[in-house]
Amino acid sequence: MNALAGKHLLLVEDDRALADLVTFHFERAGYAVTRTGDGDEALILAEEVRPDVILLDWMIEGISGIEVCRRLRRRATTANLPVMMLTARGEESDRIRGFETGADDYVTKPFSPRELVARVDAVLRRVRPALAGERLGYADLEMDVASHRVRRGGEQVPLGPTEFRLLRHFLEHPGRVFSRDRLLDAVWSHDPDIDSRTVDVHVRRLRQALNANGRPDLIRTVRSAGYSLDSER
Repeated sequence: MNALAGKHLLLVEDDRALADLVTFHFERAGYAVTRTGDGDEALILAEEVRPDVILLDWMIEGISGIEVCRRLRRRATTANLPVMMLTARGEESDRIRGFETGADDYVTKPFSPRELVARVDAVLRRVRPALAGERLGYADLEMDVASHRVRRGGEQVPLGPTEFRLLRHFLEHPGRVFSRDRLLDAVWSHDPDIDSRTVDVHVRRLRQALNANGRPDLIRTVRSAGYSLDSER
């Protein structure tokens, strides 16, 4: 089974037949796929669905794919989002422009769907190692997902199951600010019995565990926005 199964791909491609083909192969590899053929809508979806990676055609409806990439890199919330360009523009100058704009990889048409899936996997492994392995880290924090252990500064940190899931989500998206609703969706899957106050309770418990013995607080509270894992306080 694909090691990155369960990840979310945003496909931006206005050729319906090609989009169908790409969607088929990624869904078979275990990805959830959200798709659009419009650049303006792609920018909205990048904020709404929070994909793990974007597969972006250059020539699309609305603003161009290269402009979509440029704007994603300018936004704090999407600046670190992996982006792969998928385009018929194969000239060296086009590839260089794509990379200079912020693309993490560049695939030209025609292409092998199996190779495309493999290359998206590779981008995720390189840009977000948390998706590929069983060990996550940030600052002096270390998480071994397989053994369900967390260490800070080499010392073990005891966490309950919910705090562990919450910390794992933060470690997979360091620096990104998540609203309480986003955290409810990601950690509790919008359990109807859970409300936003519960998020505050578990963030407080997570902080207490991580900050024992006077350690610096790595969880930043952003007023009217939510929380993030951020050592630059």
